Amino acid sequence: MEIVRVVSDLVCTSRVSGLDARSLRVLETSSGGLAVAVDPVGTRPGDWVFTVSGSAARYATGDFDTHTDLTIGGIIDFWEDAGGTRGS
Repeated sequence: MEIVRVVSDLVCTSRVSGLDARSLRVLETSSGGLAVAVDPVGTRPGDWVFTVSGSAARYATGDFDTHTDLTIGGIIDFWEDAGGTRGS
């Protein structure tokens, strides 16, 4: 699992059948890179979230037939780290 920030929605009109009409989000990783994840929880740009990756990502969607290796597992309300409290 990793803590990342939602950057934006991702709109794709053509996709593989294993993604059906799943909501997709662009995420910014801790290294500043971008990733795309399935969003079963209804995030908005700017939200801090945690992700589930690998084969467990399919289970996190609630539909084992979804073709994904990165799923948003939840929206973070707040957390504390060495730099102080952070959050959405």
